[in-house]
Amino acid sequence: MSIAGRKKSVFREYFEAIVIAVILALFIRTFVIQAFKIPSGSMLPTLQIGDHLLVNKFLYGVKLPFNGTLLIPFKDVSRGDVVVFRFPKDRSVDYIKRVVGTPGDTVEIKNKKVFVNGKQVKDSHAHITSAAILDAKASPRDNLGPILVPEDRIFVMGDNRDNSYDSRFWGFVDQRDILGKAFILYWSWDIKKPLLSLDRFSSIRWTRIAHLID
Repeated sequence: MSIAGRKKSVFREYFEAIVIAVILALFIRTFVIQAFKIPSGSMLPTLQIGDHLLVNKFLYGVKLPFNGTLLIPFKDVSRGDVVVFRFPKDRSVDYIKRVVGTPGDTVEIKNKKVFVNGKQVKDSHAHITSAAILDAKASPRDNLGPILVPEDRIFVMGDNRDNSYDSRFWGFVDQRDILGKAFILYWSWDIKKPLLSLDRFSSIRWTRIAHLID
């Protein structure tokens, strides 16, 4: 083989390897696992600002990437799951919340306490920061419903109950818009610190890395 032919062969090998790697990465990101980061405190203390997490996109089934049509179902969404989804008011934005109600459930909030199908939810993740109780006429934050969760929809709330913009304010999430279930933190630091600084690196939360999300 000539030198030119050998160089062409090496170039082709590298090119094919890169193409295959890109295809595999896109496949994994679309159908299996995707990384997300937490920009707000709506899920405190479960998820902190600056947490980076992985989402299992395969758990609930195989979906078409563009319209969310379910092709192969696996597991139903369950109450208590922490899910990432496209925000119903702006589907270009991704939100993360905890599932409180699934299709057919009746959800009611009485003075900050959550009831599903008439029974109070024992939610150890709920974080209350304000003792004030808002009347339902003023805000749905502390008093709402009862409301029935429609078919193919879910009702979600942030763990930081007094500081979360969720289903209480804008309604249900279409299950087609669920991107997956959050399951593990792979990185965490204080994003308020300058990126290229010792303060940012000293803010790494080592104890949160590899922490399972429940």
